[in-house]
Amino acid sequence: MAGSDLLRPDPATGLAIVIMGVSGCGKSTVAAMLADALGCGFVEADDYHSHANKEKMSRGVPLTDEDRLPWLESLRDAIRERLGRGEDVAVSCSALRLKYREVLRQGDISYKPGSYETCRVKFVCLEASAEVIAGRVERRAAEGGHFMPASLVRSQLDLLEIDAAEGITVVDATVPAHAIVQATVAQFRDELASMAC
Repeated sequence: MAGSDLLRPDPATGLAIVIMGVSGCGKSTVAAMLADALGCGFVEADDYHSHANKEKMSRGVPLTDEDRLPWLESLRDAIRERLGRGEDVAVSCSALRLKYREVLRQGDISYKPGSYETCRVKFVCLEASAEVIAGRVERRAAEGGHFMPASLVRSQLDLLEIDAAEGITVVDATVPAHAIVQATVAQFRDELASMAC
C-alpha cells in the first residue's frame, strides 16, 4: 500500500443523515437531537444561506434555483468534509426536490447518480398537513425565531417531490421528536460510524 493511501479516509465510513421537509416541519429540532443522540456533528442549512437569500425569503419571495445552488453546494462541501474524516453528521435541510438532493448526495465522493442505496447521504422526510405546517411557521415567526414567513409554506409544499426509487424514509412530523430520533438511529444503526464498536 502506498504511503498516500494510508492518509486517505475510508469513503465507506461515516453517514450523513439529512432531516428534510418544508419549513416548520421540525427538521432543525430533530436533526439537532439526532446529532446529540449520536454524539456527532450537526449542520443547520439555514446557517449556510447568504444574507441576500434570507432577506429575499423574509420579504415573502421564494428562492430560485439560481439562489439555491451556491447554498446547496456549500452544504455538500460541509457534508463531504465530515464524511471525508469518517464521521457521521446530522443535517437539517429542506432538500425539497430531487435535483437539490442530488447536489447533497455528492457529499459522498463515491456517489454515482441513481445509486441511492449505497450513497452515504441518507434522507428522512418529515411530513405534516399544510394546516399544521402553517400554524407552526406562524407561531415561530410571531416569536421572532425565523426569517421564513407563513406565506411561503404553499410554495414549499408545491416544490416537494419524492421519487419512490430514492428510498427516502417519510415520517409523520406530528410524532414526538424523540421518537423520530430513536427510529432513525435504529434504521441506520448498521451504517453509522458512531455505532461501530
